[in-house]
Amino acid sequence: MFPSPVRVLRVVRRETAALAVLGLLGALVAGAPAAAPSPRAVHVRTATAVPAAPGSATPLSGYTIRSTAEVSDAAAVVSAPGYPTTGWYPAGPRSTVLAALVADGKHPDPFYSTNQQRIPAADFAVPWWFRAEFTVEDTSSRTYLDFSGVVSAADVFVNGEQVATASAVAGAYTRHELDVTALVRAGANAVAFRIKPNNPRKNLTMGWLDWLQPPPDENMGIVRDVLVRRGGPVALRDAHVVTSLALPSLASADLTVKAQVRNDSAEAVTATVSGTIDATGPTSPTGTGIAFRRDVPLRAHETKTVVFAPADTPRLHLDSPRVWWPAGMGAQDLYALDLTVTVPVAGTGTGAVSDRSRHAFGIRSVQAPLNKDGARQYSVNGRPLLIRGAGWSPDQLLRWDRTYAEDRVAYARDLGLNTLRLEGHLEQDEFFDLTDRYGILTLPGWQCCTKWEGEVNGTEAGESWTAADHPVARASMAAEAARLRDHPSVVSFLIGSDFAPDAEIEKGYLDALEAADWPTPVIPAASAKSAPLSGPSGMRMPGPYDWVPPGYWYDKREGGATGFNSETSAGPDVPTLDTLRRMMSPAELTALWKDPAAPQYHRSPSRTYATLKLYDDALAGRYGAARSLEDYVAKAQLAQYENVRAQFEAYARNATDASKPSTGVIYWMFNSGWTSLHWQLVDRFLDQGGAYFGAKKANEPLHIQYSYDDRTVAVVNRRAAAVSGLTARVSLFNTDGTQKYDRTVTGIGVGGDGAKATALTLPASVEGLSTTHLARLVLTDAAGREVSRNVYWLSTRRDVCDYDESDWYHTPTTAYADLTGLRSMAQAAVSATATTAVVADAPATSTTTVTVRNTGTGNTPALLTDLHLVDGKDVPVLPVQWSDNQISLWPGESATLTATYRTADLHGSAPRIRVSGWNTPTATVPASGRR
Repeated sequence: MFPSPVRVLRVVRRETAALAVLGLLGALVAGAPAAAPSPRAVHVRTATAVPAAPGSATPLSGYTIRSTAEVSDAAAVVSAPGYPTTGWYPAGPRSTVLAALVADGKHPDPFYSTNQQRIPAADFAVPWWFRAEFTVEDTSSRTYLDFSGVVSAADVFVNGEQVATASAVAGAYTRHELDVTALVRAGANAVAFRIKPNNPRKNLTMGWLDWLQPPPDENMGIVRDVLVRRGGPVALRDAHVVTSLALPSLASADLTVKAQVRNDSAEAVTATVSGTIDATGPTSPTGTGIAFRRDVPLRAHETKTVVFAPADTPRLHLDSPRVWWPAGMGAQDLYALDLTVTVPVAGTGTGAVSDRSRHAFGIRSVQAPLNKDGARQYSVNGRPLLIRGAGWSPDQLLRWDRTYAEDRVAYARDLGLNTLRLEGHLEQDEFFDLTDRYGILTLPGWQCCTKWEGEVNGTEAGESWTAADHPVARASMAAEAARLRDHPSVVSFLIGSDFAPDAEIEKGYLDALEAADWPTPVIPAASAKSAPLSGPSGMRMPGPYDWVPPGYWYDKREGGATGFNSETSAGPDVPTLDTLRRMMSPAELTALWKDPAAPQYHRSPSRTYATLKLYDDALAGRYGAARSLEDYVAKAQLAQYENVRAQFEAYARNATDASKPSTGVIYWMFNSGWTSLHWQLVDRFLDQGGAYFGAKKANEPLHIQYSYDDRTVAVVNRRAAAVSGLTARVSLFNTDGTQKYDRTVTGIGVGGDGAKATALTLPASVEGLSTTHLARLVLTDAAGREVSRNVYWLSTRRDVCDYDESDWYHTPTTAYADLTGLRSMAQAAVSATATTAVVADAPATSTTTVTVRNTGTGNTPALLTDLHLVDGKDVPVLPVQWSDNQISLWPGESATLTATYRTADLHGSAPRIRVSGWNTPTATVPASGRR
């Protein structure tokens, strides 16, 4: 995760390692949990019924699990059908040991307070059994076990017989197919995995670093589906599509279909491979299918690769293809590839289906050359784009909940992000289906500071690899490349994070990617490293990871807005009061606001981040000392709004610079897999605070913004088309609302695809302007409609950074901006009225419309007015997507906002709107008019 320029960082690391409304509705009506996976959301059937249909792939529905320390029976007995499992724990189909134990009530909720410390790590120092049964009626079909996601390794048994050893089934990402046809019987069958303990410093698996407090089982378990495949004598595997899109016209695309056909029988056979391709995306017409077929002679146990290309199948040359685009750049059109292999049935003259496959793919082109400054510059379908992203975290216990995942992906799109980076913890297949559909680009890659970077192309010593590690690494890369290559949202693979791999490891990765027809750029590292074969990364990782002031982001040095910064933020993100009270004890909440030096268990296991002192010192130095928990949290929301907004705005402003432009920024991080005070735009429960709405404001499609470094006001246009006839009005106010400066600029035009136009520069000084003051920026279109509003709280005294003392995680601040004048702002009277309606096209979804107005008679604005949708018990209704929020209104001004959410998340109560703000008393109003 972090760069490691000095040995001390490795020491630290070793210590830490011990849519448019309709698009939104797709997420909101999906059902199931409203905010986070339930700790008791485990459902296990006693046996999984497996059909005989060729090409079927049935996931085991769940397991019973138990420590080997508590099971004295031999493996042959444990893995026999009917073995009694009284006293074993139920586990879901994708589960770590700890996830199952928590779900069964064995341990208290590890996400609250310090409960996790009460779970004995010694329980996970021995192997655990994962046992399941499945039934088949017809044994004439062949049967295979197909799986990956074993953490860390496993001996595998079927019906009392060992079918694989832990030396073969090693590594979380390696994929295994075991032919168990000879062992399967009609009726009940049993499969048992003896899972070895995980150590991410020793195994090529999954671990946690300084993101969160690592679970004591170290992710031990089976975290992906174990599939029972059925088929005939000829198997169909490795089906994929290689696409070549004509640039820049996008007028045509060539498709090449590839697949392996494998004769698993002892007899020669001539199989027939047939396929179709159909467009399936939102703008795709029906009846666009392409059909093709070929006879393939196979010797006994022979495997062949079958290739269909435009040269032999002309219809695979497409005119006017349906092109997949990232969100905000176009539609997310997809195609479906269906393949079937049939074999002759003796004496009938007909063929029988032996196997089949179906999956989606997209047509798009991704390029990422190095620009003249050596930075990686991405373009999709020939159009350059600034990567605006954040780091994704799965659940700390690696529990998968599709609705919860979709809610977060929908949030990313709502924030105007176009990319999510996955450093290790490469998510389930459904995650990439979601990012395909939502148009969110993904940057998956291997994790730093674990065994994955034990041997690196650098000077620091890591965990040495053994001869057995290299084939596991190559097999992991091959499996993930085959899994991810057809997802159009996947735009690169990062084979290194803090470091690039050495020559031997890199070659293994590159060979595996090439063999898989990997279609997008391979990045050697997320840091500014070079690999022996791939060359320079074009990315950089200078931090920061802890607090820096908003103005920091505008300088083109350290972590400022230049090049591609692969992970960076100002560190802590204190969540809302609602969330804090759900995750911390009263004593912990008192220490949170009273004691900056107090260790914060919900921040990080790293000694570097043990406390919030840097953050708290800045909060007190800029806004004044906290007077209560409520005051502390209110100041935190102000600080996080301004800082996150500045980070994204600075990178947007510098993206089109002629010299050292910014090309990408990944906010570290998008979310936490735990209840956290650290690195998150959205919290565990999907509540939204200053960090969320600061990012949402900065990433508006058409946006007016202020620059902390040179006082310029710019307009950034992320839409494809240029815009003209814009008007910018900029006003400066003292904190009592007295206007001290006002200027309007008309006739502003700005190009598309991230172009900017400078509207004006604010004067260096304004007579009568108070030390703490407010800037209101309003952008209107040619028809006079407001299209962007942005309010800043500023100081005539600037934050001062000491760049000479910068280290890998922050740059010290030697003087703070004086924002204490905000404390003297008078209370602002704010009224709100709200109505609620069920969405016509999605009856499971409701929209609440709120009009909020500053009804004050003086000049005082209502600063950062926050609206929370709550139920009858004043509990936030989550997830929710607001059209805008945390707005600032001057007397007489009003705004109408909408909130869209799942109706069921009200739990039968009437919706209400809680209104609060920096200088606004908290009040709750009914959202009447429900229909």
